[in-house]
Amino acid sequence: MAKRPRIGVIGSTNMDLTTTVERMPAWGETVLAKHFETSFGGKGANQAVAAAKLGADVVMVTNLGDDALGESALRNFESLGIDSRHVRRIPNQSTGTATILVDEKSGDNAILIVAGANGDLSSADVEAASEALKGCDLILLQLEIQLETAYAAIRFARKNGVRTLLNPAPARRNLDMEVIRQASFLVPNESELAILTDMAVESEDEISAAAQSLVKQGAETVIVTLGARGSLLATPAGSQRIAPVKVQAVDTTGAGDAFIGSFARYLAGGLSLDAALVEATRYSAFSVTRHGAQKSFATEAEFAAFSASRQ
Repeated sequence: MAKRPRIGVIGSTNMDLTTTVERMPAWGETVLAKHFETSFGGKGANQAVAAAKLGADVVMVTNLGDDALGESALRNFESLGIDSRHVRRIPNQSTGTATILVDEKSGDNAILIVAGANGDLSSADVEAASEALKGCDLILLQLEIQLETAYAAIRFARKNGVRTLLNPAPARRNLDMEVIRQASFLVPNESELAILTDMAVESEDEISAAAQSLVKQGAETVIVTLGARGSLLATPAGSQRIAPVKVQAVDTTGAGDAFIGSFARYLAGGLSLDAALVEATRYSAFSVTRHGAQKSFATEAEFAAFSASRQ
Protein backbone atom coordinates (compact mmCIF):
# COMPACT_ATOMS: atom_id res chain seq x y z
CA MET A 1 0.00 0.00 0.00
CA ALA A 2 1.37 3.42 -0.97
CA LYS A 3 2.49 5.72 1.83
CA ARG A 4 0.11 8.57 2.56
CA PRO A 5 1.79 11.86 1.68
CA ARG A 6 2.62 14.00 4.72
CA ILE A 7 2.29 17.75 4.25
CA GLY A 8 3.32 20.46 6.71
CA VAL A 9 1.61 23.85 6.55
CA ILE A 10 2.96 26.91 8.34
CA GLY A 11 0.59 29.78 7.79
CA SER A 12 -2.55 31.73 8.41
CA THR A 13 -6.03 30.81 9.56
CA ASN A 14 -8.89 33.25 9.01
CA MET A 15 -12.62 33.38 9.21
CA ASP A 16 -13.95 34.52 5.84
CA LEU A 17 -16.78 37.07 5.83
CA THR A 18 -18.11 36.88 2.28
CA THR A 19 -20.56 39.24 0.60
CA THR A 20 -21.88 38.60 -2.92
CA VAL A 21 -22.68 41.71 -4.99
CA GLU A 22 -24.09 42.44 -8.43
CA ARG A 23 -21.21 44.87 -8.95
CA MET A 24 -18.32 46.17 -6.90
CA PRO A 25 -19.01 49.51 -5.14
CA ALA A 26 -16.97 52.62 -5.90
CA TRP A 27 -15.36 54.55 -3.04
CA GLY A 28 -18.06 56.36 -1.05
CA GLU A 29 -20.86 54.32 -2.63
CA THR A 30 -23.35 52.05 -0.86
CA VAL A 31 -24.50 48.99 -2.80
CA LEU A 32 -27.22 46.53 -1.79
CA ALA A 33 -25.64 43.07 -1.59
CA LYS A 34 -27.22 39.75 -2.55
CA HIS A 35 -25.84 37.36 0.08
CA PHE A 36 -23.60 37.15 3.17
CA GLU A 37 -22.00 34.18 4.90
CA THR A 38 -19.12 33.23 7.18
CA SER A 39 -16.77 30.37 6.38
CA PHE A 40 -13.32 29.04 7.23
CA GLY A 41 -10.37 30.53 5.34
CA GLY A 42 -6.82 31.83 5.45
CA LYS A 43 -4.28 30.80 2.84
CA GLY A 44 -2.48 28.41 5.16
CA ALA A 45 -5.66 26.78 6.41
CA ASN A 46 -7.12 26.58 2.91
CA GLN A 47 -4.08 24.79 1.53
CA ALA A 48 -4.04 22.43 4.50
CA VAL A 49 -7.71 21.57 4.05
CA ALA A 50 -7.35 20.93 0.31
CA ALA A 51 -4.50 18.49 0.93
CA ALA A 52 -6.36 16.82 3.81
CA LYS A 53 -9.56 16.37 1.81
CA LEU A 54 -7.50 14.57 -0.83
CA GLY A 55 -6.15 12.11 1.71
CA ALA A 56 -2.85 13.64 2.83
CA ASP A 57 -1.69 13.59 6.45
CA VAL A 58 -1.41 17.29 7.30
CA VAL A 59 0.47 18.98 10.15
CA MET A 60 -0.86 22.50 10.77
CA VAL A 61 1.26 25.20 12.42
CA THR A 62 -0.86 28.30 12.98
CA ASN A 63 -2.16 30.69 15.62
CA LEU A 64 -5.77 31.38 16.57
CA GLY A 65 -7.35 33.96 18.84
CA ASP A 66 -8.96 33.05 22.13
CA ASP A 67 -12.38 33.83 20.69
CA ALA A 68 -15.34 31.89 19.32
CA LEU A 69 -13.99 32.12 15.78
CA GLY A 70 -10.77 30.45 16.90
CA GLU A 71 -12.66 27.66 18.63
CA SER A 72 -14.66 27.01 15.47
CA ALA A 73 -11.51 26.98 13.33
CA LEU A 74 -9.82 24.48 15.65
CA ARG A 75 -12.85 22.18 15.54
CA ASN A 76 -12.80 22.42 11.75
CA PHE A 77 -9.19 21.21 11.61
CA GLU A 78 -9.93 18.36 13.98
CA SER A 79 -13.00 17.27 12.01
CA LEU A 80 -10.84 16.89 8.89
CA GLY A 81 -8.18 14.84 10.66
CA ILE A 82 -5.57 17.60 10.49
CA ASP A 83 -2.84 17.31 13.14
CA SER A 84 -3.60 20.34 15.33
CA ARG A 85 -1.08 19.78 18.12
CA HIS A 86 0.83 22.84 16.94
CA VAL A 87 -2.16 25.16 16.64
CA ARG A 88 -1.64 27.80 19.35
CA ARG A 89 -4.37 29.94 20.94
CA ILE A 90 -3.21 33.51 21.66
CA PRO A 91 -4.73 35.17 24.78
CA ASN A 92 -6.41 38.55 24.27
CA GLN A 93 -6.04 38.32 20.50
CA SER A 94 -8.63 37.92 17.76
CA THR A 95 -8.62 35.20 15.13
CA GLY A 96 -7.68 36.51 11.69
CA THR A 97 -10.48 37.62 9.39
CA ALA A 98 -10.89 38.12 5.65
CA THR A 99 -13.62 40.36 4.28
CA ILE A 100 -14.39 39.15 0.75
CA LEU A 101 -16.47 40.83 -1.95
CA VAL A 102 -17.53 38.46 -4.74
CA ASP A 103 -18.84 39.70 -8.11
CA GLU A 104 -21.97 37.65 -8.81
CA LYS A 105 -21.53 37.69 -12.59
CA SER A 106 -17.82 36.95 -13.02
CA GLY A 107 -17.02 35.18 -9.76
CA ASP A 108 -14.01 37.49 -9.29
CA ASN A 109 -13.24 38.75 -5.80
CA ALA A 110 -11.51 41.43 -3.74
CA ILE A 111 -10.23 40.62 -0.24
CA LEU A 112 -9.27 42.62 2.87
CA ILE A 113 -7.24 40.82 5.56
CA VAL A 114 -6.99 41.51 9.30
CA ALA A 115 -4.09 39.38 10.58
CA GLY A 116 -5.14 39.04 14.22
CA ALA A 117 -3.39 36.05 15.83
CA ASN A 118 -1.67 35.23 12.54
CA GLY A 119 0.65 38.17 13.20
CA ASP A 120 1.97 36.40 16.31
CA LEU A 121 3.10 33.26 14.48
CA SER A 122 6.87 33.23 14.99
CA SER A 123 10.03 31.22 14.44
CA ALA A 124 9.49 29.83 17.95
CA ASP A 125 6.30 28.17 16.67
CA VAL A 126 8.30 26.60 13.84
CA GLU A 127 10.88 25.34 16.32
CA ALA A 128 8.18 23.94 18.61
CA ALA A 129 6.82 21.89 15.70
CA SER A 130 10.25 20.86 14.40
CA GLU A 131 9.98 17.13 15.04
CA ALA A 132 6.61 16.89 13.28
CA LEU A 133 7.84 19.02 10.37
CA LYS A 134 11.02 16.98 9.86
CA GLY A 135 8.84 14.01 8.93
CA CYS A 136 6.98 15.87 6.18
CA ASP A 137 7.42 15.30 2.46
CA LEU A 138 6.73 18.96 1.71
CA ILE A 139 6.13 22.14 3.75
CA LEU A 140 3.79 24.86 2.45
CA LEU A 141 4.31 28.54 3.29
CA GLN A 142 2.54 31.80 2.47
CA LEU A 143 3.03 35.46 3.42
CA GLU A 144 -0.03 36.16 5.59
CA ILE A 145 2.41 35.69 8.49
CA GLN A 146 5.54 37.54 9.60
CA LEU A 147 8.25 37.46 6.94
CA GLU A 148 10.86 36.37 9.47
CA THR A 149 8.70 33.35 10.32
CA ALA A 150 8.53 32.35 6.67
CA TYR A 151 12.28 32.85 6.30
CA ALA A 152 12.96 30.76 9.41
CA ALA A 153 10.77 27.97 8.04
CA ILE A 154 12.60 27.93 4.70
CA ARG A 155 15.98 27.78 6.45
CA PHE A 156 14.74 25.05 8.81
CA ALA A 157 13.43 22.93 5.95
CA ARG A 158 16.58 23.32 3.87
CA LYS A 159 18.75 22.36 6.85
CA ASN A 160 16.65 19.24 7.44
CA GLY A 161 16.29 18.15 3.82
CA VAL A 162 12.55 18.86 3.52
CA ARG A 163 11.19 20.40 0.33
CA THR A 164 9.29 23.69 0.63
CA LEU A 165 6.69 25.46 -1.46
CA LEU A 166 6.34 29.22 -1.00
CA ASN A 167 3.21 30.98 -2.17
CA PRO A 168 4.32 34.67 -1.98
CA ALA A 169 0.83 35.96 -1.23
CA PRO A 170 -0.25 38.53 -0.44
CA ALA A 171 2.33 40.25 -2.62
CA ARG A 172 5.06 42.10 -0.74
CA ARG A 173 7.99 44.21 -1.86
CA ASN A 174 11.51 44.14 -0.45
CA LEU A 175 11.55 40.40 0.21
CA ASP A 176 14.87 38.78 1.04
CA MET A 177 15.37 37.02 -2.29
CA GLU A 178 18.46 35.23 -0.96
CA VAL A 179 16.09 33.26 1.27
CA ILE A 180 13.03 33.21 -0.98
CA ARG A 181 14.80 31.48 -3.84
CA GLN A 182 15.86 28.66 -1.49
CA ALA A 183 12.27 27.39 -1.57
CA SER A 184 11.96 24.24 -3.68
CA PHE A 185 8.87 25.62 -5.41
CA LEU A 186 7.92 29.28 -5.80
CA VAL A 187 4.25 29.70 -6.75
CA PRO A 188 3.14 33.30 -7.43
CA ASN A 189 0.23 34.56 -9.50
CA GLU A 190 0.74 37.22 -12.17
CA SER A 191 0.58 40.26 -9.89
CA GLU A 192 2.87 38.62 -7.34
CA LEU A 193 5.31 37.71 -10.11
CA ALA A 194 5.39 41.33 -11.25
CA ILE A 195 6.22 42.53 -7.73
CA LEU A 196 8.84 39.82 -7.15
CA THR A 197 10.67 40.63 -10.37
CA ASP A 198 9.76 44.28 -11.03
CA MET A 199 9.04 43.20 -14.60
CA ALA A 200 6.05 43.55 -16.91
CA VAL A 201 3.75 40.52 -17.09
CA GLU A 202 1.16 41.66 -19.63
CA SER A 203 1.90 39.08 -22.34
CA GLU A 204 2.67 35.37 -22.26
CA ASP A 205 6.26 36.08 -23.32
CA GLU A 206 6.66 38.63 -20.53
CA ILE A 207 5.29 36.20 -17.94
CA SER A 208 7.73 33.53 -19.12
CA ALA A 209 10.63 35.99 -19.07
CA ALA A 210 9.78 37.15 -15.55
CA ALA A 211 9.50 33.58 -14.27
CA GLN A 212 12.79 32.64 -15.92
CA SER A 213 14.46 35.65 -14.30
CA LEU A 214 13.71 34.06 -10.92
CA VAL A 215 15.14 30.76 -12.13
CA LYS A 216 18.31 32.55 -13.25
CA GLN A 217 18.58 34.06 -9.76
CA GLY A 218 18.62 30.55 -8.30
CA ALA A 219 14.96 29.53 -7.86
CA GLU A 220 14.64 25.78 -8.52
CA THR A 221 11.09 25.68 -9.87
CA VAL A 222 8.68 28.55 -10.50
CA ILE A 223 4.97 27.90 -11.11
CA VAL A 224 2.90 30.93 -12.13
CA THR A 225 -0.84 30.51 -11.66
CA LEU A 226 -2.83 32.24 -14.39
CA GLY A 227 -6.42 31.71 -13.30
CA ALA A 228 -8.68 30.68 -16.17
CA ARG A 229 -5.61 30.57 -18.46
CA GLY A 230 -3.97 27.68 -16.60
CA SER A 231 -0.41 28.03 -15.33
CA LEU A 232 3.19 28.32 -16.44
CA LEU A 233 6.07 26.15 -15.25
CA ALA A 234 9.59 27.58 -15.36
CA THR A 235 12.72 25.54 -14.62
CA PRO A 236 16.35 25.69 -15.78
CA ALA A 237 15.25 23.47 -18.70
CA GLY A 238 12.84 26.13 -19.96
CA SER A 239 9.20 27.17 -19.66
CA GLN A 240 6.00 25.35 -20.51
CA ARG A 241 2.30 26.14 -20.29
CA ILE A 242 -0.14 23.94 -18.40
CA ALA A 243 -3.50 24.12 -20.17
CA PRO A 244 -6.58 25.20 -18.21
CA VAL A 245 -9.71 23.14 -17.57
CA LYS A 246 -12.75 25.02 -18.87
CA VAL A 247 -15.61 25.37 -16.37
CA GLN A 248 -18.33 27.89 -15.53
CA ALA A 249 -16.90 29.82 -12.58
CA VAL A 250 -19.24 31.01 -9.85
CA ASP A 251 -16.67 31.98 -7.18
CA THR A 252 -12.88 32.09 -7.55
CA THR A 253 -12.26 32.50 -3.80
CA GLY A 254 -9.61 30.01 -2.69
CA ALA A 255 -8.86 28.71 -6.19
CA GLY A 256 -5.14 29.38 -5.84
CA ASP A 257 -5.10 27.62 -2.49
CA ALA A 258 -6.96 24.64 -3.97
CA PHE A 259 -4.28 24.49 -6.68
CA ILE A 260 -1.40 24.57 -4.20
CA GLY A 261 -2.90 22.16 -1.66
CA SER A 262 -3.76 19.60 -4.33
CA PHE A 263 -0.43 20.04 -6.13
CA ALA A 264 1.37 19.38 -2.84
CA ARG A 265 -0.71 16.29 -2.16
CA TYR A 266 -0.12 14.75 -5.59
CA LEU A 267 3.56 15.65 -5.81
CA ALA A 268 4.24 14.32 -2.30
CA GLY A 269 2.16 11.28 -3.21
CA GLY A 270 4.61 10.33 -5.94
CA LEU A 271 3.33 11.91 -9.15
CA SER A 272 5.76 13.63 -11.49
CA LEU A 273 5.90 17.42 -11.51
CA ASP A 274 3.95 17.62 -14.78
CA ALA A 275 1.30 15.12 -13.65
CA ALA A 276 0.85 16.86 -10.30
CA LEU A 277 0.31 20.17 -12.11
CA VAL A 278 -2.35 18.62 -14.34
CA GLU A 279 -4.20 17.25 -11.31
CA ALA A 280 -3.92 20.57 -9.46
CA THR A 281 -5.28 22.44 -12.48
CA ARG A 282 -8.30 20.14 -12.62
CA TYR A 283 -8.86 20.31 -8.85
CA SER A 284 -8.77 24.12 -8.72
CA ALA A 285 -11.09 24.31 -11.73
CA PHE A 286 -13.63 22.18 -9.88
CA SER A 287 -13.37 24.47 -6.84
CA VAL A 288 -14.51 27.57 -8.75
CA THR A 289 -17.76 25.87 -9.77
CA ARG A 290 -18.89 26.06 -6.12
CA HIS A 291 -19.18 28.90 -3.63
CA GLY A 292 -16.73 29.56 -0.81
CA ALA A 293 -13.14 28.56 -0.19
CA GLN A 294 -12.71 25.40 1.89
CA LYS A 295 -16.26 24.20 1.38
CA SER A 296 -15.71 24.30 -2.39
CA PHE A 297 -12.75 21.91 -2.14
CA ALA A 298 -13.57 18.40 -3.29
CA THR A 299 -12.98 15.20 -1.38
CA GLU A 300 -11.10 12.39 -3.10
CA ALA A 301 -14.37 10.75 -4.14
CA GLU A 302 -15.88 13.99 -5.46
CA PHE A 303 -12.73 14.81 -7.39
CA ALA A 304 -12.56 11.33 -8.89
CA ALA A 305 -16.14 11.71 -10.13
CA PHE A 306 -15.40 15.16 -11.58
CA SER A 307 -12.24 13.90 -13.30
CA ALA A 308 -14.13 10.96 -14.80
CA SER A 309 -16.76 13.35 -16.17
CA ARG A 310 -14.05 15.34 -17.99
CA GLN A 311 -12.60 12.35 -19.85
